[in-house]
Amino acid sequence: MRKYLLITLIVIFGVYALWSLTDSVTPYVGIKEARQSAKNVQVKGLLDKTAPAPHVEGKDFVFSLLDEETGETMPVRYHGVKPDQFDEAYHIVAIGKWDGSAFSADKLLIKCPSKYEGARAAN
Repeated sequence: MRKYLLITLIVIFGVYALWSLTDSVTPYVGIKEARQSAKNVQVKGLLDKTAPAPHVEGKDFVFSLLDEETGETMPVRYHGVKPDQFDEAYHIVAIGKWDGSAFSADKLLIKCPSKYEGARAAN
């Protein structure tokens, strides 16, 4: 009897762990897919230099993201302060979801060019 209880508990724990893991995975998508998704997603792009300059509106940092593959742009409202290395960013990854008028981001990942890339290419 104890053996069956232990096996049942292990199976329940395994199913719960799998369910939690799949719920927390945030996929990378393009701007078009981000606008259609109801779940949190990650969108990678460049700062859109043709849009209005990044600025603060209330408690949000607002900028526009450019999809380098399709050329589509999307306004992003980040719920936080401007990241330190935002101006030097090569790529920006916004994590959040589309709210109907802008991409509402809870997290930003700033990817800056490495100062070691030039040295690596010379070798």
